Amino acid sequence: MNNDEYYMQSALKLARKGNGYVSPNPLVGAVIVKNGRVIGQGYHQRYGGHHAEVNAIKNSREDIAGATLYVNLEPCCHEGKTPPCVESIIRHKIGKVVIGSIDPNPLVSCGGLNYLHSQGIVVETGILEKECRSLNEIFFHYMETGLPFVTVKYAQTFDGRIATASGQSQWISSEAARKFAHQLRAGHDAILVGAQTVIQDNPELTVRHVRGRNPLRVVVDSGLRIPAQAKILQNQSDAKTLIATTKTADDPQFQRIAASGIEIINIAADNQGKVDLKKMFKIFAARGISSILVEGGAKIITSVLQNDLACRLVAIIAPKIIGRGIEAIGDLQISDLKYAKQLSFQIIKRLGPDIMIDSRLR
Repeated sequence: MNNDEYYMQSALKLARKGNGYVSPNPLVGAVIVKNGRVIGQGYHQRYGGHHAEVNAIKNSREDIAGATLYVNLEPCCHEGKTPPCVESIIRHKIGKVVIGSIDPNPLVSCGGLNYLHSQGIVVETGILEKECRSLNEIFFHYMETGLPFVTVKYAQTFDGRIATASGQSQWISSEAARKFAHQLRAGHDAILVGAQTVIQDNPELTVRHVRGRNPLRVVVDSGLRIPAQAKILQNQSDAKTLIATTKTADDPQFQRIAASGIEIINIAADNQGKVDLKKMFKIFAARGISSILVEGGAKIITSVLQNDLACRLVAIIAPKIIGRGIEAIGDLQISDLKYAKQLSFQIIKRLGPDIMIDSRLR
């Protein structure tokens, strides 16, 4: 590993500290090096706060004129919630900027590096680019497709069941696996379940076992069946809930829920008469929701996979066998193996007695 890669690794490590706090902004870390020494470093700590480059400059222990700035994502060149980072870089006379990956945001996309270059600053790109893109896979997907990055997560027995035949699912996985699930929640903008999951399990869908913000709780409830006393409809000051339905605003149930202060939106039905998930995800993206964690149940998971909406699949496999029960994924109408959904396993590890497989859909 050369010096540039070493310092970029440091920037990536810093960037990860912002996970769960900066979305829909990307995770960014910055390191300032002068005469072979790190003299400043920082990261994007929260949405709306200073960017990594500005924090690194503020944290510098000495004059940074002529120094080299390492940053995993191209510095911004537009006015957003904060001033453009390129202006601060130029004002403090940094001599060189080493960038991991180009920003896919059309408001930036090479504009930052071109502007720095025009001001006489040496710019180098592509250092650990694969790692930099991987860190911000959610941001890249959101910017490049206009859709949220969708993670499907479920816990199943060794024989592929997410619940017994009677619907009991608490708890298939271990405490360690459930803590990991809360980490996943904290890293997403929204968490999505179907109405049956709310009726059967009555989950809170909040982040309780780890530090992090609560995501928006989304219930897909085409027929508005969930009970008024459901936990997911409580404590709106701690975690907001949104219900997506095919019912219209003149429906009495729609009016009842809306009157209680819960946000409810009408989504056009698909050809099965259910909420059209593709249309719903487009609406969410337009609202700045860049990532969604789908936690169930089987019908929602199956629909997401059937419509090719999932980017990531995380399966927790518990060392239990129950035989007949509810399968994790239903009929995808695949009769030929050549049409099977292809996965790329990224991480396989133990979580207590369970095994976690973190994969990407190709």
